[in-house]
Amino acid sequence: MGNRSLGVIRDAIANLRKNGIAFNELRWEPEDDALTQKAIAQGRTMGCFYIESPAMRLLQQKTGVGDFEHLTIHSSIIRPAANDVIQEYIRRLHGGAWEPIHPLMGDVLDETLGLMVYQEDVSRVAVALAGFSHADADGLRKIMSKKDREHQLRDYLDRFISGASARGVNGDQIESIWRMIMSFNGYSFCKPHSASYARVSFQAAYLKTHFSAEFMAAVISNQGGFYSAFAYVSEARRMGITILPPDVNESQIRWTDKDRLIRVGFLSIKGLSTNTMAKIIMEREKTAFKNLTDFLNRVQPDETDARALIHSGALDGFYPGKHHAALTWQFSAFQKTRPRKNANLSLFEDPVSKSVSDIPDLPEDDPREQLRHEFKTLGFLCGRHPMTLFDDQLKNQNIIKCKNIGQYLGRRIQIAGWLITGKTVLSKKGDPMKFITFEDDTSIVETTFFPNAYHRFCNVLDYGRPYLISGKVEENWGAITLTVNWVKAIN
Repeated sequence: MGNRSLGVIRDAIANLRKNGIAFNELRWEPEDDALTQKAIAQGRTMGCFYIESPAMRLLQQKTGVGDFEHLTIHSSIIRPAANDVIQEYIRRLHGGAWEPIHPLMGDVLDETLGLMVYQEDVSRVAVALAGFSHADADGLRKIMSKKDREHQLRDYLDRFISGASARGVNGDQIESIWRMIMSFNGYSFCKPHSASYARVSFQAAYLKTHFSAEFMAAVISNQGGFYSAFAYVSEARRMGITILPPDVNESQIRWTDKDRLIRVGFLSIKGLSTNTMAKIIMEREKTAFKNLTDFLNRVQPDETDARALIHSGALDGFYPGKHHAALTWQFSAFQKTRPRKNANLSLFEDPVSKSVSDIPDLPEDDPREQLRHEFKTLGFLCGRHPMTLFDDQLKNQNIIKCKNIGQYLGRRIQIAGWLITGKTVLSKKGDPMKFITFEDDTSIVETTFFPNAYHRFCNVLDYGRPYLISGKVEENWGAITLTVNWVKAIN
């Protein structure tokens, strides 16, 4: 699970060294870094292993703590069916009074404020409260992760009730404790596992906090994480990083960075073959491409590759006016001079040496059409957030920017945002509902579609599209969300 993130960390450090930045891994103690702890406490962890999901970032914002010990707890407590436990944990963490459910539990769970967080807690409570042997208690811990556990759990429950009752624990207390055990639902971590995850999370968060361009380039290059490249590009831009478009004379296969600039890598160009990527790099190492004719002659891209390069902007350096119609015309002319396979050619004949630079008078490109092509080819726009393309259309809609919704607590507002991710869950009554993340050019907003709203609008919700969203601004322990009552796709 951590392999890709270890690759991100490895590549980010390699980026630092490539840029001449000294970095000593032997003296690296990210857990002790105050700025990293602050970033984690505020949930500024998009791109960081295991702590980048909306649920985890909201938990960090609600707790307001970012030290290693608490992050270890959070890495295990953030699991399905544990919302009630999480809310109680946050309440206690913020000073809410609590006592052990029963005196027999005493200081068994003091480290986690009297709540079961780790797999080991199940075993410890079974021993202390119900008199289980250590072997039987470990058997209960193990059975929690089994898919066919129901029959065996029935037996453990009977023994748990019998043992706890014999020690003076009443029925309500037993039920409350067993419900806490059941909240693990097969998703719990043992503490060493959670601590190892927290360690990787801290390393990633440290690199993002102090070397954001190198880190974000590594995140996108590894093509993984909770979000798409679109969301990571937006995050980088919000951090003040400039995204440079792909360029056949500048890009590598992976994303590269220098100072506060990140260059799009060839791997993000949809439709560009790996053979052509390699050929571009190989030819460019000999000498830079002088012009489009030189590029076409040496790389010999097919039509799919050429269109991908044109639409992504990777050939714009040969035509600074970004006249894609002219580039397409030149490629068409080149195709006519390209030799057919098995053609009988003179030893001295160069069928593609003729310049294809004589361009007819072509109409100007439609800027919006160019942007559509760029988005379709890359999955994002290099120079701007796509929501800005709708500013004129939405100027009379009383739209609140995402970064400002905290000023409207308890009020109904309307935002315009791009849908970047979502998660469908079941309510306590078993009805489907959804948590969805939207973003504009200023920030991201976590929204909740409760069952009624989700039933009404689930058919119009789709990833990678802009929406008008209306809802009430809510706060829970300092984390701001929007409870949606209406949504409409923007066309």
